[in-house]
This record gives sequence, C-alpha cells and structure tokens, in this order.
Amino acid sequence: MPLGLLALAVGAFGIGLTEFVIMGLLPEVATDFGVTEAVAGWLISGYALAVVVGALVLTAAVTRLPRKPVLLSLLVLFIVGNALTAAASTYEIAMAGRIVAALCHGAFFGIGSVVAAGLMPPEKKAGAIALMFTGLTAANVLGVPFGTFLGQQFGWRATFWVISAIGVVAFVGVAALVPGATAGAADADAQPGGLRHELRAFRTPQVWLSLTVTVLSFGGMFGAFTYIAYTLTEVSGFPPGAVPWLLVVFGAGLVVGNVVGGRFADRSIDGTLLVCIAALAGILVVFALVAASGPATVLLLFLMGGFGFGATPGLQSRIMVYAGQAPTLASGANIAAFNVGNAVGAWVGGLAISAGLGYTAPIWTGAAMTAVALVVMIVATLTRPRTADAPAATLTTTRG
Repeated sequence: MPLGLLALAVGAFGIGLTEFVIMGLLPEVATDFGVTEAVAGWLISGYALAVVVGALVLTAAVTRLPRKPVLLSLLVLFIVGNALTAAASTYEIAMAGRIVAALCHGAFFGIGSVVAAGLMPPEKKAGAIALMFTGLTAANVLGVPFGTFLGQQFGWRATFWVISAIGVVAFVGVAALVPGATAGAADADAQPGGLRHELRAFRTPQVWLSLTVTVLSFGGMFGAFTYIAYTLTEVSGFPPGAVPWLLVVFGAGLVVGNVVGGRFADRSIDGTLLVCIAALAGILVVFALVAASGPATVLLLFLMGGFGFGATPGLQSRIMVYAGQAPTLASGANIAAFNVGNAVGAWVGGLAISAGLGYTAPIWTGAAMTAVALVVMIVATLTRPRTADAPAATLTTTRG
C-alpha cells in the first residue's frame, strides 16, 4: 500500500473528527459561551453550510491547479480553522473557526479521491478511494468518542487543539508521501466537454430527486443525532461520562451499515435505499417513544447508525448513475447535499427544542424528514427509466 494513501486517510480522519465530535460536546460548548443548546447547534449547521460552499465553489476554483499543493493548502485551512476554534474567546470567533475549517472539507475529499486513485493501478482505484475514506469511518468509531471523552476531562478546547495537531501530521504526511507527479494538474476540461459538460447532468430529473433524498434522509438522521448528548443524559438517564462510549455504539452502526449497504447496493441501488430509509424512519419513531429506556436506547443508537449510513453508498452511487458521462460535479453536489441535510436537520431540531418540546423533539423532526425522504425515493423509483437500477459499480464508501 502506498504510504501516500495513509497520509490522505489521516487527513480524512481529522476532517471527519472536526465535523462530528462537537455533537458530543455541545453541552460544554453551550455552557462555556453562555448560549442556548439551539445556538450551540448552529456551530454544526454553520460548518455544514460552509462545506457546501467549499465542495462546490472552492473545488471549481482550484480544478486547474496542481493537486498536491492544493491539498496542502486545504490542510492549512483545516489547521488554522481548528486552532481558531480552540482559542476562541467568543462564540462568534468559534463560529468563524468552524467555517474556515469547513471550507476544506468537500474539496479535500473530492481532490483527495482523485489523488488516491492515481496512487494505485487502474484495477485497484476504487479500493484506493475506499482506503482513504476509512479515515472518515475511523473518525466516527474511534475519534468522536475519544474526542468527547477528552473534551469532558480537559475542556472542549483541548479536543480542537488535538484535531489541529492531527492536521499538522496530515500536512507533513501529504508533503512527504504523496508524489507530486501523481498529483499533477487537474484540468476541468480534461473531462469530456469540461465544466459545461458536467453541468448537463443537472438537466436530469433523477439527479435532482437523488439530491433531495440525500438532503432529507441525512438531515433526518443528523437532526436526531446533533442533540443526542442531551437526549442521552436528560431523557435516557445516562451520566455524561457514558456519552463517549454510547457514541462508540453509534459509530459501530455506521461501519456495519456502510459495508452492508454497499454490498446490497451492488445488487439494487433503489431497493437498498427504500429499505434503509423506511427502516430509519421507523427506528427514529421508536427511539422517540422509548428514549427513556437505557437498553432500548443503546440498541436503537446502533440501528440508527446502521440504517442511516447503510443508505450512503447507494445515495452516492445513484447520482453518479444518473449523471452518466458527467459524474464529477454531480458527485460533488451530492457531498454538498449531505451537508445541507446536516445543517437543516440540526436547525429544525434546535427550533423544536427552543419551542419547549423537549429533548426527544429532534428525533421526532428527524423521523418526519426521513418519512418525506421515503416518499421522494418512492417517486424517484417509480419514475426512473426501467433499466436504470444499475449496481453501485464505482463507489461504495461513506461520504466526504
């Protein structure tokens, strides 16, 4: 295995940690800055929206530049953003740090995937991309629980200083281990028809339906998960110290769901998505009803992660299928859609808490969003071309 892949995976690990670890630290962040739970949740929504900007605008702006220097520049953004968050004296500065760090997210995964594929022979390109994305999975399974534990023991700022250090390690690794020749100039027009050709994918209704399903289904899951620390401590009755270990359970569900969902999507993309989204909606309803039960909460956390991320390979593969010969920008748009869903889900869940509906309210709003996603997915399935339920031939990894 080329060591450059390991360096890219470390970068993916740090970026995944930045996005998700704050969910387990919201109570500490809210207390430190003297803001409400909902306002603290905007640190998640703001990050997600900035990822959208980076995934679309920043990626388009750097497509003609040499990839290795671009990756290094993106990691500098990552380091600066997290250091700014860690050192923030006010909520506004912390938000600025989150936004700066988020700008590198989508572009790093998009460009990094191309670089990872270039490090391996043609028959192993998909495996190379999958290996890079294991950093994101590891962030959810190991990094988030450890980061939450670290933040609870030494203050939430300590977690973001550690994340900044991870960024430094990734920067050194990419600089030393990723060959410059492999990461050569990326030319938008190297693809058939260039950027204008890529934009043609958005003339296809199924592309827009796929993006809508991504926003709603991921928004439903992460709307519920954003405020999970409050649900676990205030409703389920777990002590704060148990939260990191409960996040391990959720992370284990992500891993299992991603692997199993990818395998089933190889057989039927739409069939897998219908099952996963329907199951997720049902799981969220049950979770909201029985959240006061500790044992049930543990099981449902695992299932929520499993079916939520079980849809991810199919969601990414579906849009690439319907984008046809212009998959690059559409794939980037789907990465943006994941994060729009994160932002909307967190915002709606925060509104429900602010309205005095309790700490199970985000789970109910998540269930509602997921139910709407299921309706859209049914419409997409019924209106697709009859031969279009192609297997997920190109991407069965979790999102960027």
